[in-house]
Amino acid sequence: MSNNDSNKRYRWRIIIGQVVLLLACLGIIEYIVRAEIVGSLYLSKPTQVIEEIYKLFADGEIFHHLIVTLKEFGAGYLLSAFAGIATGLFLVLVPHAESFFRPFLSALLAIPKVTIIPLLMLWLGIGLSHKVAIVFLFCFFTIAFNTITGIKQTAEAHLKVAKVFEASKLQTIVKVILPSAAPTIFVSLRVSAATGLVGALFGEMVASKDGLGNLLVQATSLYDTAKAFAIITVVTVVSVLIIAAIDLLEKRVVLRWKSS
Repeated sequence: MSNNDSNKRYRWRIIIGQVVLLLACLGIIEYIVRAEIVGSLYLSKPTQVIEEIYKLFADGEIFHHLIVTLKEFGAGYLLSAFAGIATGLFLVLVPHAESFFRPFLSALLAIPKVTIIPLLMLWLGIGLSHKVAIVFLFCFFTIAFNTITGIKQTAEAHLKVAKVFEASKLQTIVKVILPSAAPTIFVSLRVSAATGLVGALFGEMVASKDGLGNLLVQATSLYDTAKAFAIITVVTVVSVLIIAAIDLLEKRVVLRWKSS
């Protein structure tokens, strides 16, 4: 049996095992709620959650809120990704920049993000810019510090080879430094994607008329546990899909760099 066939069988076994575990957990939850071991006010039956998900999509209620949340997340996440990577490059490649600016970045990182949100509301209002700023704060520092770490892991031998071939500064960054730092950068992008989406939801829960966070607040205020779990499920699926997209992008980018 070839290694490819063996790997495929292994992957299928993992997938089947994951599905079985998920169904078992859902079955247990269904039983304890139906048996009233746990009240339906605190935990909802999975079958009822599925019904609520169907209702959300069937009447189209969720689409507007989902688009709003994705706009807020997308804008803040992309801004933080570009700014974080650029900041990391600047601090490492410019002499003495890291030693000068790192204490300030560390101090800003230490500030609890929750305490800044009321000030952001005062400065930016409760519109799109408010949520974009929150997502940016949730993502930027993770990406910046991981970019710094990744760049520092660039092998000295690779930099010497680039110097021997008289590569320009830009060529060295694009062909040597960024490919070496890519795995660490993409780890931060995955982590930040999840935290950034949470940031968007948190901003909507605090002050917003739209978005999945606002929809979740409405459900919990009415003690509609099934709907609340339905919204949480949708958010979880969206988060998983975003991370899967980043994984696919990483494979394409790394493969392109290797081929070049």
